[in-house]
Amino acid sequence: MEVVTLRSASEMETIQQGEQFASQLKHGDIVGLEGELGAGKTEFVKGICRFFAVEDLVTSPTFTIINQHAGTTPDGTPLKIYHVDLYRIGSPADLAEVGFDDMVFAHDALKLIEWPERAEQLMPSKRWIVTITADESDDDARLISIMPPQNPDLS
Repeated sequence: MEVVTLRSASEMETIQQGEQFASQLKHGDIVGLEGELGAGKTEFVKGICRFFAVEDLVTSPTFTIINQHAGTTPDGTPLKIYHVDLYRIGSPADLAEVGFDDMVFAHDALKLIEWPERAEQLMPSKRWIVTITADESDDDARLISIMPPQNPDLS
């Protein structure tokens, strides 16, 4: 699969595009969300969580670092979702303190990680990468580039 680039003209469109993207995800997947502050990463996560019927209020875990949500797949299977924001992480010791290593390798959960570059040394190479940037032609619009895992599971 190749990189797909979408355009969003509003927060609601970003949420809807996250919801549509989520149909491709499964237990164990990791999604790295890249983009500047205010780019729309959390809005995209809200769409993913809406697809998986998360009933909690989905907010950025900037201060808590990791939020855990309970969702369900379309077939009714329970799904644990970790929403992680590494913006405030400054060192590998900080990552260890929040249990990042255990969380990122949890096969029974979906992991949505904002600022994944701050944990690059611990991030598995098999992951989705979603990059959200401002559209230069319209400051309110966003370009959302989605790169699938480079070594997808062939089973």
